[in-house]
Amino acid sequence: MRRWLLPEAIEDILPAESARIEALRRRMLDGFRAWGFELVTPPLLEYVESLLIDGAHDLDLRTFKLVDQLSGRTLGIRADITPQVARIDAHLLNRAGVTRLCYCANVLHTRADGLTSTREPLQIGAELYGHAGIEADIEIIRLLAETLAVADLSTTRIDLGHVGIFRALVNRADLGDDQVEALFSALQAKDVPTLLDLTEGLAEPVRTALRALPDCYGGREVLDTVIRLAGDDAEVVAAVDDLRRLADALAGLPISFDLADLRGYHYHSGVVFAAYCARHPNAIALGGRYDNMGRAFGRARAATGFSMDLREIVRLSQNGAGQGKILAPLDDEPALLSEIARLRTAGEAVVSALPGHEGDWAETGCDRRLIKRGTQWMIEKLDA
Repeated sequence: MRRWLLPEAIEDILPAESARIEALRRRMLDGFRAWGFELVTPPLLEYVESLLIDGAHDLDLRTFKLVDQLSGRTLGIRADITPQVARIDAHLLNRAGVTRLCYCANVLHTRADGLTSTREPLQIGAELYGHAGIEADIEIIRLLAETLAVADLSTTRIDLGHVGIFRALVNRADLGDDQVEALFSALQAKDVPTLLDLTEGLAEPVRTALRALPDCYGGREVLDTVIRLAGDDAEVVAAVDDLRRLADALAGLPISFDLADLRGYHYHSGVVFAAYCARHPNAIALGGRYDNMGRAFGRARAATGFSMDLREIVRLSQNGAGQGKILAPLDDEPALLSEIARLRTAGEAVVSALPGHEGDWAETGCDRRLIKRGTQWMIEKLDA
């Protein structure tokens, strides 16, 4: 019995779900390619310092680590593909202009994100390097919306935020790293009592502005609120201006704002966003700008992108994997073999009925069969 048990939050993906995942993966990657994004496939494990971005404590905690028997150095099994793609852009491709890259591969987490989450997500995403303007953020969010539409997911809202607002406030207060980390944790948890305690000794207007951030979500009015509470701080005004320009360009999408959402704060450098859909309480896709990540690989590059768990998307999507299989008799008749070849070329899955089959053909995925009527081979529904 112990031989077939899997670790907690690790599971096999069986044929039906695998087919849906593969079908949607192909459509999404084809969509990325249509926008000019090139597919890359980073390795499953690397030296751990290449996987962990300075200050990204949450990523460090999620990364499995082991010792390389060849070099004696510590290896990490990737928990996020974004740092790997940043390394490829900065070090291997080393292009001067804009580079668009995409990927789809498994990652591994030491702990699941939730009670029903897997520790082995199938991360799919797109990253745009080399353009610091708001135009890159617009393109990435539009691509995200189109990608979710490919999965037949109705996006109920896309929350925009900006880590520059929080950074401007804590820098103005001249706080130490431990204080900033504590404030960040309180804001992420929307823990208002703790936030009140942590800001008790801060000077105005920083104290009031930080305390107000958990309530700064909704429509454009929250942008005016944070500027007013921050005392027209120049950095806050600049961040809000980015958000306004972004929202104007994305008219038609369900844009809203959440100024306390700081997921990825440790490596994000500007606009951040999260997409939500019906029937799911948590964000289904996350993204934002991370201009400083490439510095760890010797070349800082303007960068923005998004990622999501394809397995979760498939489970939420109503988009199926297409038709079932066609059962064909085992026969060497030329006309039958020709028809089977034609169907397979057309994209159908045709299964030969091997002798001695004891199970139900429906359990193999067959829902139709080839049967000879007169001189013609016809497709008919397979009786249960």
